Amino acid sequence: MSAPINMHAARSALNNDSNLRKWAEQWLKTNERAVQESLTDEEFEKHWLYVRPERMHDGAIEAVTAYQQRA
Repeated sequence: MSAPINMHAARSALNNDSNLRKWAEQWLKTNERAVQESLTDEEFEKHWLYVRPERMHDGAIEAVTAYQQRA
């Protein structure tokens, strides 16, 4: 079993692999959408623009781990 990924490794992976970054952003956006279900699509897109940097940073480990575990 491999060691859990740390923040530095996750952020480096996102910065160096554009396919991983696109996948992770969509995955995080989908998770955020589930939390913000009361917003219209237009409201959510505006909301995502503001929270995207924070979600990409805070969710880096979780997103990279999910990417590695996908079937």
